[in-house]
Amino acid sequence: MDGDVHVTPRYLAGSPGYGDAGFAPVAHWPHHHLDEGPHQLVVTSPDHCIRIGWAGDDYDLWTISAAPDAVSGPQWTAIVNQNTPPELGAALTTALAQDWTDGQDRFLAAPSPYWADSVAPLVAAGWERTGAEAGTVELAAPDRNAGLYINRSRRDLWAGPPGWGTRAEITFSPRTPSHLIAATAAAFTDPTPAARWREGLHPELAARAQLKPVVPPRPPVPTPRDLRPRLGVRPPVPVGSIPRWSTATTPSAALPARPAARR
Repeated sequence: MDGDVHVTPRYLAGSPGYGDAGFAPVAHWPHHHLDEGPHQLVVTSPDHCIRIGWAGDDYDLWTISAAPDAVSGPQWTAIVNQNTPPELGAALTTALAQDWTDGQDRFLAAPSPYWADSVAPLVAAGWERTGAEAGTVELAAPDRNAGLYINRSRRDLWAGPPGWGTRAEITFSPRTPSHLIAATAAAFTDPTPAARWREGLHPELAARAQLKPVVPPRPPVPTPRDLRPRLGVRPPVPVGSIPRWSTATTPSAALPARPAARR
């Protein structure tokens, strides 16, 4: 099992310390293990247009970007910090893997001029618009433990209370395609809980989330064949051999002489 409690909503689950869920959609892509630099691992699409960097001991844990070709600078970038549940990052890598497989370079599409196109899953889930600062858009989840912030320079999805060890953040640059932001936003509204170890949860996150014990799966119900008693089979006695405690005669023993017939 991946934990002993289920955390709902999943955006309050924090990071388990590894990014397996985020890398699962691109597990078949080339992996580059680096000895130097901020990223210990970089996973790229086969043509190197999409790059997913993992910095295992940094605040900005993931750096995800896309470019028109292997040597050009990134057209857009997404930064995922160390408190973000990898299940949320997996929504982005899943969409990227699908875009690349489709072969239409949709991961380089120009973003929609309408901010609502990138946050439609949040609005559908009941997130409300808050804030009144000119030139910005802010949405908040019904529990006020997650939100969205958009201005001219970035698009931020966040969750959890402020703090180095509690606030999860995914920051997109302005040219990020709207459908990729929407796919990531949809993961915030997914009701599927995240499995975590209770002792690894930050206390402030645990206080805001709903925790339910993980129930191990029951063992399979035995079939009639399983319940049938096994009958022991006595090994055969080798021919020509008689145990010393037996009084039987062997087939090769001499038969007693038959008495002569009377005349």
